[in-house]
Amino acid sequence: MARIGLYYEDFQLDTVYTTGRRTVTEKDQVNFTTSYGFREPLFVDQAYVDSETPYKKPLVPGALTFAIAEGLTILSGILHKTGLAFLGVELEVLQPVFIGDSLAVKIQVVAKRETAKMDRGIVTFVQRVLNQNGEAVMEYRAKRMLRRKP
Repeated sequence: MARIGLYYEDFQLDTVYTTGRRTVTEKDQVNFTTSYGFREPLFVDQAYVDSETPYKKPLVPGALTFAIAEGLTILSGILHKTGLAFLGVELEVLQPVFIGDSLAVKIQVVAKRETAKMDRGIVTFVQRVLNQNGEAVMEYRAKRMLRRKP
């Protein structure tokens, strides 16, 4: 269980935090694909999926999976009032995600460095998004700027 609002100094290399879990709903899929233009048949058309893909149901866009993973990261509390900036990401989709899948994130501290400004530091995390079967569906390396202890 994560503590609330961890500072730069609180993050230790190789420490792993686990978020809560969230199920991807049909409402999530419809809202995301229609709101942000992801109207690709792969995401919204069951007949297309049945005839043109090896899948049994429409896929969830990787961008939605990433957004859910970041939401779970924020809800974990580890960045609450200590996160200053999201500085970048390198991301790999490993397996498809479908409506009804339940996702959680394992957040591992892999690097940290001080900055010229004494009130902040940079922490790099490897974040593994896992489905309800414990299978990694996405992995990304996120760099974040965090407050240092006053």
